[in-house]
Amino acid sequence: QVQLVESGGGLVQAGGSLRLSCAASGRTFSTICMGWFRQAPGKEREFVGAISWSGDMTSYADSVKGRFTISRDNAKKTMYLQMNRLKAEDTAVYYCAATARWFSTSEYEYWGQGTQVTVSS
Repeated sequence: QVQLVESGGGLVQAGGSLRLSCAASGRTFSTICMGWFRQAPGKEREFVGAISWSGDMTSYADSVKGRFTISRDNAKKTMYLQMNRLKAEDTAVYYCAATARWFSTSEYEYWGQGTQVTVSS
């Protein structure tokens, strides 16, 4: 089992930055792939990005590529999502997720409770 807790969400103006954190506990953190997803009001949850257990492989949705960066610190059991040049359309609840798979952009077994990000235009 893996327990995930997100933090760092909030209200920011368009063009600004935020950094989300995801703290993990339970199963050995360094052996799991981690990802970020988001869900805007009235829309389905969508993939944002993922990072392999070693950190040497990442993947991003086209909508955030070049603006968002995922990283992880296995010693701290924490994953991060640095979000720059935020746009109004980035407004959503952001979820942290984990999977025992080596790498995935869609299949995750463990989920956090979500953190709200609101970008004002």
